[in-house]
Amino acid sequence: MKDFKTEDTWMVFKILGEFVDGFETLRKLGPAVSIFGGARFPEDSREYRLGLEVAEALAREGWAVITGGGPGIMEAANRGAAMAGAPSVGLLIELPWETQANPFVNIEVDFDYFFARKVMFMRYAQAYVVLPGGFGTLDELFEALTLIQTAKIRNFPVVLVDSTFWKGLIDWIRETMLARKTISEKDMFLWKIADSAEEVVAIVKEARRKAEAEDRDGIASGREGLDGDDRELPVAKSRPPRSAAPTVLPETPGGPDVPPFDGPPPPEGTGRVRRKTRRR
Repeated sequence: MKDFKTEDTWMVFKILGEFVDGFETLRKLGPAVSIFGGARFPEDSREYRLGLEVAEALAREGWAVITGGGPGIMEAANRGAAMAGAPSVGLLIELPWETQANPFVNIEVDFDYFFARKVMFMRYAQAYVVLPGGFGTLDELFEALTLIQTAKIRNFPVVLVDSTFWKGLIDWIRETMLARKTISEKDMFLWKIADSAEEVVAIVKEARRKAEAEDRDGIASGREGLDGDDRELPVAKSRPPRSAAPTVLPETPGGPDVPPFDGPPPPEGTGRVRRKTRRR
C-alpha cells in the first residue's frame, strides 16, 4: 500500500523547487505581458496571425512575452516576441501530448503543477492578454480576474482579444451572473476588449501610464503601491523595428525572420535559457 503521508511530504519539496526555479529565472525579466490562448489553432489561422501580431507589437514597445510555451496561439506569441528581439518566455506544463516547448521560446521554465505555473504568469506580468482558447485559457482568464477583484494583485489590464469570440461569454456574465448578483456592476469593468494589435498596445500603455501616476501619488503620500502590491514597476523601453517592411512569417521555425535572443546567454549547447530538465 502506498504511504500517502510520506509521498505528500516529499511533494512539498518538489513544489518548492518549482517556485524557486520560476522566481530565479524570471525575477530579472523586466516589463512583461502574459499572453494566453488556445493550443489548437494552426499556423494558417486568423487567430494564430492575430496572436503573432499582438505579441510582436507589444515586444516592439519594450515588453517581454510570457506564454505557456506550447503550440497554437502560444507559439504565435513566442514567435512574435522573437521576431522583435524580445525575451520570449515559455512556462511549460508537463502533459502527455506536449513534451517540449515551441521553437520560439528562448527562456523556458518547466512545471508539473498548474498552480505554481499560474503564479509565474501573474506575478511577472504587467498586463494579461487573452486570445481565443479553451478550458485552460478560461482558467487563466478567471484566475487573473479573481486576483484583481479580490485585490490580491495590482489592477493591471486584462485584454480580451477578438470581440466576436468573447461576446457570448460576456453576455452570459452580464445576463446571468450580474443579474443574479453573484458579481458587482464594477466587476464588468475588470477587462477591456480589443480586435487588433494596435488596440491592445494602446490599452496596455494607457493602463501603465495610470499605474505609474498612482504609484507616484502613493509614494508622495506615504502609501503603499497600488492595491497593496508594493512591487516596483519595471521600465518598458521601445525596441526599434528591424525594418519598415511588414512582418512576414518565416517558412520554417527558427527561420531568418527570427533573430537571436538579445539577453543573457543560454547554457552552452542548449540554444535557450532553461531552468529544469524535463522528466521523460
